[in-house]
Amino acid sequence: MSEGKIAMVRSHEMPASTFNGYLFLLLWLGSITIGVWRIFAASQGGPILWGGVVFILSIVVAVLIIAGFFMIQPNQAVVITLFGSYRGTERTQGLRWIWPWMGRKKLSVRAHNIHSERIKINDKRGNPIDVACNVVWRVADTAQAVFDVDDYKQFVNIQIEAGLRTVGARHPYDDFEQDETTLRGSPDVVNQELREELNERLQVAGLVVDEAGLTHLAYASEIAGAMLRRQQAEAVIAARAKLVMGAVSMVQMALDKLSEEDVVHLDDERRAAMVSNLMVVLCGERDVNPVVNAGTLYQ
Repeated sequence: MSEGKIAMVRSHEMPASTFNGYLFLLLWLGSITIGVWRIFAASQGGPILWGGVVFILSIVVAVLIIAGFFMIQPNQAVVITLFGSYRGTERTQGLRWIWPWMGRKKLSVRAHNIHSERIKINDKRGNPIDVACNVVWRVADTAQAVFDVDDYKQFVNIQIEAGLRTVGARHPYDDFEQDETTLRGSPDVVNQELREELNERLQVAGLVVDEAGLTHLAYASEIAGAMLRRQQAEAVIAARAKLVMGAVSMVQMALDKLSEEDVVHLDDERRAAMVSNLMVVLCGERDVNPVVNAGTLYQ
C-alpha cells in the first residue's frame, strides 16, 4: 500500500445480544398495572408521597420498556448500534427488545429482482449492441451492506451496468466462421460469466447474486440492417461450406466403393465426369433431371 492511503475497514456480521420481547411485554403490563393501582389507591386516601414515587417509577419503567420493542418478520434482519458502534445483527423472528438508547436499522434479506434498462455497449469486435439483463440478488452480510457502502441498493444498480458492459465486451455478438463463445449462441456461458462478475463486484457490499441472465440482445438500430444482411450472408456461406464438404466426402466414398467392389473401371476422364455429375446432383438447389446417354462418353 502506498504511503498516505488508508485502507477501508471491512465490516463483518455478528449476532446481536437482544432479549425476548414477550417477557418484556409482561413487564410492561406489570408496570402499567402498578401505576393504575397507585392512582386508584391515592383516590382512596392512601399515602400520597409513597404512592407518587411508585407511580412515577412505574411510568418511567413503562416508557423505557415500550421504547425498546421491535418486530422482525421472516427474512428480515435488524442491525444494532450503540453510539455509532456496531453491536451485531438480530435475525430471530418475532418480538424482540433492546435498550432504548441502542440504534436499530431494519433491512430485508429476501431475494430482490432487478430488470436492468437497455444499454448500448460494444462487443468484442466493436459492434454496437443493445443489451439488458435480469438479476436476482440478496443481502448476505448485513454489516457490510449497511456500513461498507453508502447505499447498497443504488450500488447494485451501478454494478449491474458495469458488469454487463464488461461481460458484453468479452465476446462477439455472433460468429459463423469459428467455434467461439458468442453472446447470442452461448447464453449459458455468458449468463454464468455475468453472475460471477457481479458476485465479484458486489462482494464488497456483502451482497450475493443467485441468478443473472440476458433478457435482451440485439444490434444497435444504426447497424441493425447491415448486420442482418451480414448474418444472412455468413449463414449462407457456412451452409454452403458444410454442403460442399459433405458432397466431397460422399463422392469420395462412392468412388472408393466402386473400386473396391470392382463394379466399373474408370479412367481419369470418366472419373472426372462422374465427380462433376455427382457434385452437381449433391450441391444443386433444384431437383436434377438426368439425361440418358445412349452412346459412349467419347461419342
